[in-house]
Amino acid sequence: MCTSCSKGGSAAAAYVRDRRFDVPAANKWARALAPMYEPVHNLARDVFLDPATRRLFPDWPDIVAQTAAALSAEADPRDPRTERLVAELAADADFRGLWERCDARPSRDELKRFAHPVVGELALRRLAFTVGGAEQQAIIVCQAVPGSPSATALARLL
Repeated sequence: MCTSCSKGGSAAAAYVRDRRFDVPAANKWARALAPMYEPVHNLARDVFLDPATRRLFPDWPDIVAQTAAALSAEADPRDPRTERLVAELAADADFRGLWERCDARPSRDELKRFAHPVVGELALRRLAFTVGGAEQQAIIVCQAVPGSPSATALARLL
């Protein structure tokens, strides 16, 4: 168990993502929670194009809808990197259908469920903190209710 957990704190998965959903940084809990949180990954690409990511989320239809809506709301459509990402994601029928709906909603705080292949089910509260600047980024923290089975599972990831 981590030292912060044994001192009454709790583990939290945290990562940084930019407007295109590229991950430049993540802590050890995020990296242990899912490969998509490893730096240099793109969350939208992994959600729509990686079959392992699909198995990670029991609420798959909600996850893909939220991802497409947040990408639509937050990414700069004039950015050539965004254009290339959207063209790549358009290979996926789920993405095409959601993108054509033009539902644009920024990421929000929510409960996110995971079906982790090693520690099982986790329910984590997802909190997003936006950091402005030329390359707007968001710090995402996923935390379990202290003392819950999800908190125990998250701590066991390391």
